[in-house]
Formats: sequence, structure tokens, C-alpha cells
Amino acid sequence: MAGAFFDSVERARLCDLLDELGPDAPTLIGPWTTRDLAAHLVLREHDALAGPGLVLPGAWGRLAERRRTALAAKDFGGLVATIRSGPPPGFFRIGWVRRLASLNEFFVHHEDVRRANGHGPRTHEPAMQQALWRNVTCAPWFLARRLRSAGLELHWAGTATTVRARRREPAARITGPPGELLLYLFGRQDAAHVQVSGPTAAVRAVQRARFGM
Repeated sequence: MAGAFFDSVERARLCDLLDELGPDAPTLIGPWTTRDLAAHLVLREHDALAGPGLVLPGAWGRLAERRRTALAAKDFGGLVATIRSGPPPGFFRIGWVRRLASLNEFFVHHEDVRRANGHGPRTHEPAMQQALWRNVTCAPWFLARRLRSAGLELHWAGTATTVRARRREPAARITGPPGELLLYLFGRQDAAHVQVSGPTAAVRAVQRARFGM
């Protein structure tokens, strides 16, 4: 399957899980429930004015939160159906957006729901692994930008493949499958099944750091 379509796979699987669990199940994004997460995903793709506030602080961010709260009050089944229908015409149908931003979005949020409800790591087909690894290697320095006083290397477990996220010494190494590394970089350190190794000072710096957007 082409990498461009893995966002659709994760979208469909997440929607299936949301339908199964209903609106009040927990997620890793406490205190959000599945209802809150569904509202977030609808706003991201369908509210061009407030959508940028999901990543921008200040007044724009407050606008996004008000609109997300309003969406969360709507029928949960309708929210899930909107997500399942795919992105509207425009930005979120662009190929690189689907392969990078949307795959990250739906993969990470799928795991936010899965792991908060007792599901462990999945085994992914090789093409999906490659797609996730590609996204791990796309500007990991940004997701690790708050790491201080240490360098960081990311290692795909079971291979010789690595990427440097922070060029500094001493450096720590995080080892795991691509999906687990992506979860770690997006701030789900407690849920990600990885191994952090290296000099003690570097390991401690990584464990203290706040990763993510």
C-alpha cells in the first residue's frame, strides 16, 4: 500500500474504535475523553479559521478551544461519521500533508485511545513501518527542541538505521520500532515501548525533557 494512504488506514481504524468505545472512554490526553478527541479531529480538518489555533498559542488558541468545546457538545456519532468521511477538498488532501501531518495525527491519536483502554503495541506491516520511520526522521530536532544539555539519537530497533535528533554531547539513544519512537517524540513517553540508553547524564536529560509540538 502506498504511504500516502496510511493516514486513511489509521483514520478508519480509529473511527472503528471510537464507535466501539463510545464518547466517554479515556484517552492518554487527560482529561480528554473520546468525545473531546473526536471534536479536536473534526475541528482540525473542517474549521479553517480556528484550526491553526490547535498549534498556535494566544487568542487563536483560545478560539480553537472554544470551538472545540462547542463541537464536543454535538452528537458523538455524527462527529465520528465526519471524521470517517475523510478530509474536505483542500489542504488536507495534499499528498505530503497526508503522508506526514495526517499520518502522524491519526496514528498518534489512535494510540492515545488504544493504550488508554488497555491495548498494547501493534505489529505493523513493513510498508507502514517505513512510512512511520520516514516521519520519525522528518525534523525530529523540532519535536526534541526542549531537550537541554544532551544530544539524542533515534534507533530503529533490530536494524542498523539511526537518525540524529540533537547534535550535542553527551548523547542518549532511544531504541524502538518506528511507531514507538514517534509516540515518544510526540510526548507519549510513558506509553511508548522504547529503551533509553547512553551516559547517565544524557539519559536523565532525555527522561526529564518535554517532547512534542
